[in-house]
Amino acid sequence: MYQQKGTSLPGFEVASPANPVSIRVKAGARLHLGFLDLHGGLGRRFGSLGLALNTPAIDLVVGNAECLIAEGEEAERVLRYAEAAALHLNVEPRGHFRLRRAILAHAGLGSGTQIALAVAAGLARLSGRPFRPREAAEALDRGNRSSAGLASFEQGGLILDGGRGEEDRAPPVLARLPFPAAWRVLLIHDLSARGLHGEAEVSAFRQLQPFPAEAAAHLCRLALMRILPAAADHDVEAFGAGVAELQRVVGDHFAPAQGGRFASSGVTKVLAECERRGFAGIGQSSWGPTGFVIIGSQAKARDLAAGLTADGLPPGIRLEIVRGRNQGAQVRINRDNALTRRLAS
Repeated sequence: MYQQKGTSLPGFEVASPANPVSIRVKAGARLHLGFLDLHGGLGRRFGSLGLALNTPAIDLVVGNAECLIAEGEEAERVLRYAEAAALHLNVEPRGHFRLRRAILAHAGLGSGTQIALAVAAGLARLSGRPFRPREAAEALDRGNRSSAGLASFEQGGLILDGGRGEEDRAPPVLARLPFPAAWRVLLIHDLSARGLHGEAEVSAFRQLQPFPAEAAAHLCRLALMRILPAAADHDVEAFGAGVAELQRVVGDHFAPAQGGRFASSGVTKVLAECERRGFAGIGQSSWGPTGFVIIGSQAKARDLAAGLTADGLPPGIRLEIVRGRNQGAQVRINRDNALTRRLAS
């Protein structure tokens, strides 16, 4: 548990006793399916395709306290975001934050953005302040390259953003489509590895070779004329083929920084076997190591997972079948009376 004493700062509004005893925030992970334009010759760079997931998810409860307290997984990071959120919202740095369930950090699933926004949203609701996700993301230094995580928190679905321009802010969302309800995503977790993050990630971007303009043009056309239309038409084969091509081009560009098209050797083996079995929509989310397979139904996903498991998975590999999430995060008054009493004690 991490704790910091509250301080009285001029102009800061103290949470009213009339506020709810606790607020509960639930936010799902996101897949980053790939960048579209790493060339940047038209004035904007990156451009992301992302997908909100129902699970893994964050479950955060925020209650009143006389100081800042954080407990549970990622307590130190929660406390850091709570301090920044209090400053952004212009409220006293107070509150009891309990992260009951977390998204694995540095696995390519957007845990940092979801925790940051969940903390800010919970504190805003507790304090009676309006919550504007984009302003909060900017204040908490999230979403600089991609809006996939931010848009997942706001509205869920399949998201395309327009890349980062000269201004230091989250890229605009250009398109948002519902992810077909029948489709599933098989996540391939490597519990023994972590993706690049922090300074190592920044350094990797600096050292990569220039991205060809022709490749960027190809990927932009691929997203607009194949991937998004396939999602709208519920054509999982065309969607999967488009995502796999995006992953091939981007993964090969990042290979020098992550040791191959995909960061984890175990995930690479499983993805190759999925492709051998006829599943085209394979890839890695962000820097990984988490891999994924887009599948047209629960039954096919279950059969694939069972077959892979029966054949033997590489060490450290775990499979998880998840759904897309077509709504944003839930921020509501907590109804768990036992948990509320614990936070208040």
